[in-house]
Amino acid sequence: MEDPYKTLGVARDATQEDIRRAYRGLAKKHHPDLNPGNAAAEERFKRIASANDLLSDPIKRGRFDRGEIDAAGQERAPQTSYRDYADTDSGRRYSRAGARAAEWNEEDLGDIFGSMFGERRGSAGTGPARGQDERYTLEVAFLEAVNGATRQITLPDGRALEVKIPVATRDGQTLRLRGLGGAGRNGGPNGDALIEIHVAAHAFFRREGQDIRLELPVTLTEAVLGGSVEVPTPGGVVRMRVPPHSDTGTELRLRGRGVPAHGAQAAGQLYATLRVVLGAPDAALEEFLRGWVPEHPVNPRQGMGADI
Repeated sequence: MEDPYKTLGVARDATQEDIRRAYRGLAKKHHPDLNPGNAAAEERFKRIASANDLLSDPIKRGRFDRGEIDAAGQERAPQTSYRDYADTDSGRRYSRAGARAAEWNEEDLGDIFGSMFGERRGSAGTGPARGQDERYTLEVAFLEAVNGATRQITLPDGRALEVKIPVATRDGQTLRLRGLGGAGRNGGPNGDALIEIHVAAHAFFRREGQDIRLELPVTLTEAVLGGSVEVPTPGGVVRMRVPPHSDTGTELRLRGRGVPAHGAQAAGQLYATLRVVLGAPDAALEEFLRGWVPEHPVNPRQGMGADI
């Protein structure tokens, strides 16, 4: 088993305060509450706690230093005589003069994590303490994030929470449900539930800030002659006029049809980029194209290195 001094990173002649300080620093880094789902950190924390349990108790530490117990606190076969106890009272174990056993309990851990979770304790450790915040993730559909929605999630302990997804919620945004986290202690307030939102991709919408972009297929006739076409938006289908002589890559704008207004933010725009779709040409189109001589011929590959 690993040497507890090495586990805590302290010298063998470290003071009790040195050990306490080392444990606090390592606990802040490796505590499971701060590394959810990290099995390696959890195992590391167990070794740190075990080493601290041994070294923070002067009696256990003395016995370990003399080889009477191992790093796990298990008895070892006697290696020396009982000379070490000759100068002590009958029935008493040796301990360092004036030293007291330093016990680590819930109060100590609260001191370590209190500032992180906003807890406040009384000087004796018996005052009200705020519960810990609890973190969860929730995947929502693209339009739920844009338009807002209400979702229900079930927590590991079986509780069901109603989560209101605000309008214009962004991917990675964290929602705070006050008072729905860990229970407070000694009359203290509950912690909060923190919900990290993951927004799923949409089949054709793409968000850029307050604006929405999509690629809109149009027919050859609609592109050349123009006309009114249906366009999907986050708020539903609307009609838009395609100008005559449009082409693939033509960008049209629908004002106010992007992300809805929220707070001080105005509604965004929807930008539709046209993509001409021929479909399966019929015989009449083929016959027309064979005899058609463009008035203004265009080479669509010009600038690609050479005329083809």
